[in-house]
Amino acid sequence: MTAPAAGTPAPAEAAIEVSAPGKLFVAGEYAVVEAGYPAVLVAVDRHVTVRLARAEGAGSIASDQYGRLPVVWRRDGGRVVLDHDSRPFDYVLAAIDVVERFAAEQGRELGFYDITITSELDDQSGRKFGLGSSAAVTAATVRALDRFYALDLPTERLLRLALLATVAVNPMGSGGDVAASLYGGWIRYAALDRDWLRAAQAAAESSGAVRPLSALLDADWPGLSVRRLPTPRTMRLVVGWTGVPASTTRLVERMQSRKGAAEAHYPDFLAASRECVDALAEAIERDDAPAAKAQIHRARGLLTSLARAAGVDIETPALRTLCETAESVGAAAKSSGAGGGDCGIVLVDADTDLEPMLRDWALSDVRHLSLRVQQPCDAEDAR
Repeated sequence: MTAPAAGTPAPAEAAIEVSAPGKLFVAGEYAVVEAGYPAVLVAVDRHVTVRLARAEGAGSIASDQYGRLPVVWRRDGGRVVLDHDSRPFDYVLAAIDVVERFAAEQGRELGFYDITITSELDDQSGRKFGLGSSAAVTAATVRALDRFYALDLPTERLLRLALLATVAVNPMGSGGDVAASLYGGWIRYAALDRDWLRAAQAAAESSGAVRPLSALLDADWPGLSVRRLPTPRTMRLVVGWTGVPASTTRLVERMQSRKGAAEAHYPDFLAASRECVDALAEAIERDDAPAAKAQIHRARGLLTSLARAAGVDIETPALRTLCETAESVGAAAKSSGAGGGDCGIVLVDADTDLEPMLRDWALSDVRHLSLRVQQPCDAEDAR
């Protein structure tokens, strides 16, 4: 795609539609919020879709998750403001703010647009599955605006913009969910140093540079890395949902506040988590099912020990039942993400009969989610 000349409006075009997949953490939870510590994640084939259509004079945001009536937005001093309460759309607004600041630095003339959001990441009653809807809507909004302003940014730059938007709303977020939604497939992700990012943002804004955000995107971001992993062939990922929603932000904040209670344990947990995640990533690259399952068992044990030391509930009774019934058929299982509800993941040999496990899940009110790995969708991401 050829970008328009600096200072010219974005071209008139048909509505832009972008989908971003949900995600699941496979291993590395809690450790990944610390700079440089890795996690393995996988993107799944349920999506948040953002449709963006050019508008005049004002824009709007509508979502099937928050009622059908759109919320109107305008600009005040160059910043996007809503006509009323913005809380349901915090991540969308943060993404708009970051991408438009970058677009303005590139000489693009800012326009208005209507955004319509639809989600497959919850059930018919509106309960979220815990597949990262905030990350997916951030990723989809950043991609849609990249197209609207003809920026043609590579995924690595889109990730940095999305991370800036995410940290503005949730300073504790690791960003792994955003990376999974942007890259697709299986990834090994390590988190950026958020303290460095805050300091770098402040320095860039106070420097008087002509393009401070562009300079920030070009900097070396300590800790941040994304490595694609192949989709295993000898094993498959199975997902169970407990039906109990969990707040990742609340659980991570509680764990961070309780690190002192686990002070003697925490450095050992971080070191062991890094070893576990790296061994799991290597096993996935070799398509070594026994080794990968062993690391899932290990990751579950690490989380259980951390939860006990810090006094935080990660593995609920429903998640424990999910894991134990999976192990009865020779699989390895654990909670996914912050735990406390939501989903558990199972790694199992591809030819294993899962019917006994699924029957036990149904009797325990654990719902099997028919999810597949969402593979990268374009040539750049497939490299």
